[in-house]
Amino acid sequence: MKASDLFVRALENEGVKTIFAVPGEENVDLLNSLKDSDIRVIVTRHEQGAGFMAATYGRLTGQPGVCMATLGPGATNLITPAAYAQLGAMPLVMITGQKPIKTSKQARFQILDVVELMRPVTKFTRQIVNGNTIAPLVREAFRLAIEERPGAVHLELPEDIAREDCEHRIFPVVGHRRPHATQVVLDEAAAMIESAQRPLLLIGAGANRKRICAALTEFVEETGIPFFTTQMGKGVVDERHPLYLGTAALSENDFLHCAIERADLIINVGHDVVEKPPFFMHDGDKTVIHVNFSPAEVDAVYFPQLNVVGDIAHSVRQLAQKISEKSHWDLQYFMTVKTEIETQLSRYFMDTGFPTLPQRLVQILRDTLADDAIVSLDNGMYKIWFARNYKCYGSNTLLLDNALASMGAGLPGAMMAKMLYPDAQVVAVCGDGGFMMNSQELETAVRLNLDLLVIVLNDHAYGMIKWKQQGMGFDDFSLDFGNPDFVTYARSYGANGYLVNSDQHLQETLDHCLGSPGVHLIELPVDYSLNHDILNVQLKNKACAL
Repeated sequence: MKASDLFVRALENEGVKTIFAVPGEENVDLLNSLKDSDIRVIVTRHEQGAGFMAATYGRLTGQPGVCMATLGPGATNLITPAAYAQLGAMPLVMITGQKPIKTSKQARFQILDVVELMRPVTKFTRQIVNGNTIAPLVREAFRLAIEERPGAVHLELPEDIAREDCEHRIFPVVGHRRPHATQVVLDEAAAMIESAQRPLLLIGAGANRKRICAALTEFVEETGIPFFTTQMGKGVVDERHPLYLGTAALSENDFLHCAIERADLIINVGHDVVEKPPFFMHDGDKTVIHVNFSPAEVDAVYFPQLNVVGDIAHSVRQLAQKISEKSHWDLQYFMTVKTEIETQLSRYFMDTGFPTLPQRLVQILRDTLADDAIVSLDNGMYKIWFARNYKCYGSNTLLLDNALASMGAGLPGAMMAKMLYPDAQVVAVCGDGGFMMNSQELETAVRLNLDLLVIVLNDHAYGMIKWKQQGMGFDDFSLDFGNPDFVTYARSYGANGYLVNSDQHLQETLDHCLGSPGVHLIELPVDYSLNHDILNVQLKNKACAL
């Protein structure tokens, strides 16, 4: 059969239902083969949009999302989504085209060594040089994409190879069970936890899986050990739980770190050094037990004393069975810290000033949205406030990126979430800088008939870097810019646009948008003037002897 047809059969064999694409002429054979397939091709307005949507599919389903682009500039535009998926442990399969490799009539026009470009940001990258290798390469690419740690893989299909005749052979999809941690190491971990005076549980991004969520909830209930999360571990255990202390949105010196510093043992479940550190280890400071699918990658601030390596859900359940709450555990201070954290975080929840404080927006959204609503964040100053202040009631209900932390992913991520969960409320929260990096995907959202709300926080600047600039004692310099009329801009794509002009108007507009079909964009002027005072001055001067 034709090689491009075989490629499609191999994708169907992997269960692929959708490909997000900006096709080029080097993809036309594959595109034509997809015409007679049940696989849906969704054309986006930029390769980043396609890549971010596919990566978010992987994040939310655990199965590889698939995107496609042409050679040269199309392929280079996938580098950022590739790194986003690779660092964030999201299974992603990228397919790119290429000029003929057996003969050439266009010299080096548009030709880059895409395989080598992809190598640093993928688990696997390969050019297909023979049609008969398509089926095993597709199977291997998908296998590697979901194997722990999940990540990005890439296949390049040159147009002359796509047109070859080849053998019709498909390889079966064979699953496997993850190995379990040994009883010896589980017994050692249990003994360390029981002998500790002040144990704490930390939940990281790698624990954000359905089976692990249930296991960790049981662990917390049965042991009574308080827990906190990394940014990408939010929602694994319902954050309304009385033993939830908070989220480490900063690496040090937040109120939460009072509890972390007092702990003598931390059970770190599902974290790796790719995510921004939730705390810094120091020699003799505390004992850390690393519970993950693979051993800890050691660096200067993370060097756990014990690795519990194996299927995380199994390890957590085994530990819960082996551990009983101990009378010598001294956990009261953690509850005192929890009370102080909640007092500090709620200080501006009811501030009705305008422009809106990010803390106020977080609280309005939490009060307004359903328990299972999904908020997809772009990257900017507001991400810190959402990580600290927004309580998640379920896994993956706050989509933020604390690995690559790329701007431009918030809107495509929200679009993918809405496609997967059409009955859920989905809100994208973007800064004006990040939104404009992929704002053209509003057209894609309108074309797909999505019911989606996009909130653009407008401060006419790269606000996160302004905060960093101020914190380092530098002058305010070179970070301001102008913006379009976002209301008119949204309407030009067929979406609905609204400019909020007061706190009451924000609530009214949110209620209207969430109750109406279609794509809605709210432009919200935001006030970041308290960032430095709260996150630099007040936290620096806090006292942990609460």
